[in-house]
Amino acid sequence: MSTAAKGAYRNLIKAVRKHIGKEEHKSHFTDFIIQQFKNSQNPKNLKLAHDYTLYLNSVHHHKELLFSYNIAVDRTDEMKKVLGKSAASVGLQLPNVYQP
Repeated sequence: MSTAAKGAYRNLIKAVRKHIGKEEHKSHFTDFIIQQFKNSQNPKNLKLAHDYTLYLNSVHHHKELLFSYNIAVDRTDEMKKVLGKSAASVGLQLPNVYQP
């Protein structure tokens, strides 16, 4: 299997595990990919793997955009995560807020 094919299949497996999940009851997705693409030399399958990866990532990104544009949804938890990541990127931590 070529380096490009290995990279495409690795990216597809990563996208499936990230966006669909790694749980046991969802393992049939990765099992199907491994069965379908393992030792496949067909360039059509390489393009298919790339397209599936792009599709999964795009659907996930689109879903995040839809949630971010909806102002009726309470986004305080999401904002805390974003602020926490920003603070962590410069080596700081957000203080714990007292809630009685």
